[in-house]
Parts: sequence; C-alpha cells; structure tokens
Amino acid sequence: MRHNTRVGRIRKEIEQILIEFKQELEIRRGDSTHTVRAYCEDARSLLSFLFLSTPEQDRCEPEQYSQHVHDSQKIVDDFYDRLSLLELADVRLWLASKSQAGQARSSLARHSAAIRTFCTWLMKNGYTRIDAGARLKSPRADNRIPHVLSKEEVARLLSELENDAHDGQRNPVKIRNWAVIELIYASALRVSEAVGVNLSDIQPDNTVRILGKGNKERIVPFGIPARRALDEWLEVRGKMLRNAREEAVFLGERGGRLDPRIVREILARATARAGLAPISPHGLRHCAATHMLAGGSDIRTVQEFLGHSSLGTTQRYTHVSPDRLRSAFGQAFPRA
Repeated sequence: MRHNTRVGRIRKEIEQILIEFKQELEIRRGDSTHTVRAYCEDARSLLSFLFLSTPEQDRCEPEQYSQHVHDSQKIVDDFYDRLSLLELADVRLWLASKSQAGQARSSLARHSAAIRTFCTWLMKNGYTRIDAGARLKSPRADNRIPHVLSKEEVARLLSELENDAHDGQRNPVKIRNWAVIELIYASALRVSEAVGVNLSDIQPDNTVRILGKGNKERIVPFGIPARRALDEWLEVRGKMLRNAREEAVFLGERGGRLDPRIVREILARATARAGLAPISPHGLRHCAATHMLAGGSDIRTVQEFLGHSSLGTTQRYTHVSPDRLRSAFGQAFPRA
C-alpha cells in the first residue's frame, strides 16, 4: 500500500511537469504535434525510469534517504529533492537501457535530442541544479543506404492500387487507398503530411501546400497520375463524409481524418499483392527522392522538395545508383 501511494504521487508530479514542458514546446518553441508528442514521451520515459523503476533506492536518491516515506507531502518533497540532483550519469543510464532494448542508433539519436531539450528546460525552470543533458552526445546514426524500390517496382505498386480501385465496384475506400499512396510518392510526403492535407491545400495547378516538421510550410508539385487519382477520390469522398465541416482530404471509415497507421497497412497489403519487398510510407519518400536525383534533379532541389533544413539529411534520403555515379564521373571528371 505504501509503495502504491508513493508511485501514484510521483506519477502525478511527473505528469504535471510534462504538462508544463508540453506548453513550452507548443507555445514558445512552436514545435509540430509529432515533435511535441515524441519529446514528451521521452521525458516521461526518463523520469519513470529514474523514479518509478525501483521502489525505494533510486539512482538520484540522496544517501541519507533510507526509510519508507508515509506522508504525502514528504513523498512530493523527496521526489523534487532527488530530481534536483539529476546528472549526466542518470541520463546515460536511461539511454543505455534503450540501447539494450535493441533500439536503432537513429532512434537513440532522436531520444538524445529530446532529452537534451528537456534537461535544459528542467534547469531553466529550477527543477534541477545543472543541465544534465548538456554534455550528452548523440550516437552516430547508421549510414546504411535505405531500401528503395526501382521506378519499375513503384509503377507496379501503383498499378496494383489503381487496378484495385477500378474493380468495377467504385469502392470509395479502394479509391482513397490509391489516391493517398499516389500523392505520397508524387510529392515525396511524410505520412503525417499526407493525412494532414486539407481540401484548401490542393491547388488547381497540381501543387499541394504542406505543413511539415516545425510547422514549416512548403508548396510541392504532383504529377498527372496523382491528379487523376485525387480527382476520382474527391468525386466519391462524400460517401465517407460524416461531418460536412471536415476539411481533411483523406478520410477514415468513420468519416474523420485518416489515421497514419491505416496508410501503413494500405501500403503493406499493396506491396504484398504486387509481389514486392515490404516498404513503409517513409520508404516510399526515399524512393521519390532517389528517383528525382536519378532523373537529373540536383540535390538542393530535392532538399526543397522534401522540406529538409539540412542538406546532410537529404543526402541520407537519396541513394545514387552505380550507373548514375559512373555517368556523372564520366561527364564531370577531367581524367575519367
């Protein structure tokens, strides 16, 4: 009973801290919904690991603490006293637990970025004596070339979705499935960006306004096949609409905005039917970037298309084929 009381009070205090941290991210920093959610989840994970994973002797605990705490206020005071002693070793221990759980280096790097922000915020708001994450280094992300489908394989995938949409039944769900995957590939969208598109974002000149990470807006084009798929979907969209004020282009079966998880399921089923290796919506974004580069686009144009602030990020998204590398070498190098 004592342990349950202690855990409940500490969990309540952790949630209050997270409410304040979320406000910092949303209001002052203007971070995207995805970033806010991820950063808060990491902050919760860190605090839970340090203060809830072991009942009595926690890693940040002062040496003099050795007895059960009964009084509710003392539980709270003790929690904040121990939180104030947060240091780099505690953060590293939490990150090591993530690594031992088998998380990829790229995930560990994202966790590190989130916790550095959180630790800085904790110190600035008087929760900790030092910025425990200031010297936390991010693990180097793997530089493995992402799996990409060839242009022919993507064409097969999209043909599979189109044929399924044109099976004679005029099924709105199947037409929607075709349209959302066409748009993701055509405009190299993140899945969150695709499901976030509103009716007013689709322009007559075959461009779409996208609100990306960090609430950065960009305008990207899409081709004739995607326009055709979108037009067919918009013709039947009303059959799935439940609320006339719903602005989302892509709807779920309940009439609200389409869930990103459904898009992943759509793509998984379509690749299986087409006899292709599994690929995620993010992988399809890799494909679009790679195919643009292979088609002669320069990398800075691809950077703008993807909405990357860093050219280094774009370079990780694009895979240069050996043939294109040889061709560029032969054209540009004086002693080829």
